[in-house]
Amino acid sequence: MCRWFAYISATEPCLLEDVLVTPAHALSKQVNEHYLPKLLSHDPAVHAEYTTEAEITTRNRLFNVDGFGMAWYTPVVAAFSPPSSTIAKPKLYPALYRTIQPPLHDSNFRSICSNTASHVVLAHIRAATATAIAPTNNHPFTFGIYTIMHNGYIASFTDIKRKMCERMSQEAYQHIQGGTDTEHMAALIMTFLCPSSPSQQRKPSHEDASSVPAAWKEYHSVTEIHDAIQKTIDTIISIQSEILGNNAEPNDLNIVVTDGRSMVACRFRNHATEQPPSLYFSTTAGTTLNRQFPDHPDGAQGRGGKKGHNPDATKAAEDHGKHVIIASEPTTYEEDDWTLIEKNRAVLVEGGGVGVDVKVMSHLGQEK
Repeated sequence: MCRWFAYISATEPCLLEDVLVTPAHALSKQVNEHYLPKLLSHDPAVHAEYTTEAEITTRNRLFNVDGFGMAWYTPVVAAFSPPSSTIAKPKLYPALYRTIQPPLHDSNFRSICSNTASHVVLAHIRAATATAIAPTNNHPFTFGIYTIMHNGYIASFTDIKRKMCERMSQEAYQHIQGGTDTEHMAALIMTFLCPSSPSQQRKPSHEDASSVPAAWKEYHSVTEIHDAIQKTIDTIISIQSEILGNNAEPNDLNIVVTDGRSMVACRFRNHATEQPPSLYFSTTAGTTLNRQFPDHPDGAQGRGGKKGHNPDATKAAEDHGKHVIIASEPTTYEEDDWTLIEKNRAVLVEGGGVGVDVKVMSHLGQEK
């Protein structure tokens, strides 16, 4: 399985190097190193035991050597674009970097990370399933102001791919560049989130040469984003049932969607007892992942030689802005900073981390 990391804050930018490179367990180092605390079965009342090592290994401890990608949100496009008289112009757009090199061996990646800070960062390392190892197949995938990535797989994707495409809007279908199940799933999410209408057709734009539908530059509530994800999951399961019947297998769908203002993520597997890949969230770890504040992501092993001490800190911990991190694995030494997202749950983040809600997700064929 792949691994991913997402950070969002309305007020506190993070340096990409601090969150993606510096920690001993940074995403860029999760190629073959994994840290999976608290990985319990989702319902202790029914499964009062740790998830088996075999199950954890199957869905988490694989080599992620097939590519890397990251998106960070920047105000540059908005600053250089003409004002809009019809809709509120987005303040942030995603910049994208993707490579098939191991990230720590990529000097371009290191240079970008050393010199770039952002309020919203998403990054992903890939373990390919059945599609080519190529930059176009690396997550994240962008659709206007929206960025989407995924850890897991759509079962029997090649069997249902054609039917999935039939459910997409023309704009979403035409936007697909690669062959992964994730990008096709992302196109379905955008289809349900931003339905086509005559006034939203693709038009020439000063914002980028390729242009995207106007609807992909409009904000939606976290509830609307959540509902689009839920409808996409239901559609996938319905198509699998229609084509494969009783031979349909469960899916692993750890998905995150952001528009640069809010974020929605889910940890999902449509199986009665088996667990999805790991997924955690934190509302405090960002302080440890920022060199301006008095701690280090590696604790006593980090700079300063003792837990909670960063000799170069210039700010107090209480001055750090509200934020949310959602990640496949914790990236700091403080286990208590991280909460395991239970199976079939969604985390809804509003206002760049000001409001956080956790919702139960349902699915077609679910046991009552």
